[in-house]
Amino acid sequence: MRRSPCALIASLLLFASTAAGNPPEAMALISHIKRHVVSSTALAAIGYSKRLRALEIEFKNGAIYRYLNVAPAVYHDLMLAPSKARFYDQNIRRKYRSVHVKRRFG
Repeated sequence: MRRSPCALIASLLLFASTAAGNPPEAMALISHIKRHVVSSTALAAIGYSKRLRALEIEFKNGAIYRYLNVAPAVYHDLMLAPSKARFYDQNIRRKYRSVHVKRRFG
């Protein structure tokens, strides 16, 4: 499977940061992916970038994570799932590399 250049760079930066002993927060990025509010017990909003093949999930507790190298079909299926939290647990959580996203202010 080919990775987009942006996804490859994000993966390499995450690997380099982790190898250097930096905590995941040190590698947090600020996102420009638009997220859409969803009805869910655990998820607040979901966004996707086809160009980056990146899925972003904002949780009700305020945490935001970007999942790397996610196929568009996974995003599509998540958005159509009757239980988005269950779909996340079964199909995304611990199955994709993730990066913490800092909140946008302003």
